[in-house]
Amino acid sequence: MIDIIQKDKELLVFLNNLGSEHWDALWLAITHQLNWAPLFIFIIFLVIKSFGWKRGGVMILSMIVLVAFSDQFTNLIKNSVERLRPNNDPEIMYSLRTLINPQSFSFMSGHATTSTFFSVFVVLLLKETHKYIYLILLFPLIFAYSRVYLGVHFPIDISVGIIIGTIFANLYYFLFKKIDKKLFN
Repeated sequence: MIDIIQKDKELLVFLNNLGSEHWDALWLAITHQLNWAPLFIFIIFLVIKSFGWKRGGVMILSMIVLVAFSDQFTNLIKNSVERLRPNNDPEIMYSLRTLINPQSFSFMSGHATTSTFFSVFVVLLLKETHKYIYLILLFPLIFAYSRVYLGVHFPIDISVGIIIGTIFANLYYFLFKKIDKKLFN
């Protein structure tokens, strides 16, 4: 296990140090959720357009519940595992380019988990009506990588977040389909 953690740290230092001041402002903008608001508004538009106000409204409500659940779940894991963030890890903190300095714990990435959970769920909802909806999967990849670029998450934090987000999205979609069928069929 120690070897994996050490390799994780080494990979983070390598990836993080690929960054440059020229790109810092872009990655700082990418990491902020509010900057993705146009994407979320576009998804709301697609859902309402595809399913109408009543059914689409239930889908949007389910997305809000999804985000709240994911946020609370990742906080529970972070506070249970208590892995220091890279920017607070005395072994590597001075080897990183850090532009922000969060103090919460690192494992697992809430950015990676929630954005993947949300995006995969949206793909499952809209794949029958919008063939290019798979492009939304770029969102969690870019969003999660911003955390490595900024030196605030390890690659394992991101990878596990993506895996958990994908699993949760599929389980949540399965549950949602059962509820949707009872409400609208």
